[in-house]
Amino acid sequence: MTLSLLHVHPATGTVAALTATGGVAVGGYVHHVWRGVGACATQGRVTHPWYPDGVRRALERGEDARGALARQVDADKGTSLRQCLVMDARGRSALHSGADNLATVASCCYPGVAAAGNLLASAKVVETLAHAFVDTCCSNADAVRQGATPEYRDDYEATLLEGLIDALEAALAEGGDVRGTRSAALRIESFTQAPLDLRVDWCEGDIAGELRALARRVRAPGFADFLASLPRR
Repeated sequence: MTLSLLHVHPATGTVAALTATGGVAVGGYVHHVWRGVGACATQGRVTHPWYPDGVRRALERGEDARGALARQVDADKGTSLRQCLVMDARGRSALHSGADNLATVASCCYPGVAAAGNLLASAKVVETLAHAFVDTCCSNADAVRQGATPEYRDDYEATLLEGLIDALEAALAEGGDVRGTRSAALRIESFTQAPLDLRVDWCEGDIAGELRALARRVRAPGFADFLASLPRR
């Protein structure tokens, strides 16, 4: 019972994921990202923790998102309980939403950006999440919503962290998880900087605000200098 967004920039290999739920510690179980390879969000009524391993292996072999996801679904006897979103290195997405997931179940997919959720306050939650992210990152947002290739803003990677949080805040304003949203997490991987992995494992108040407070600490000079000093590929 979760809301997730995946993003892949095919030209740079940058990959990002954002996840929020009414349960505890969503960042430990749902989203998985691999720079230059793709991403996966495994959620639903019952999350399947082994989907990501198979998805990654398939993507690394060059399979597209649809094929990588199909392999996991075909081997799973509990597919009706799953919701899984996959994005490959070219920004193509694939989604499985099992029939036994609890309403509202919805998705919104564009080139390089896709969102999906279940047990949502309304279908508009995922649409708002995807649209807010596209508006923040792309100079041709309206065209992207019509299926065009995204044209990313010049400062897009420098502000990707804040853009993800802004998108989450917009989605939560539409209701988020119908139970209330209690945990949230994001991860960004690229070839030009150290990974960013932020998690709020439980919050009974302003969860987007808690995530934003963590982001400010990451951006503070001391920690930013530490990240900049780490080896890069």
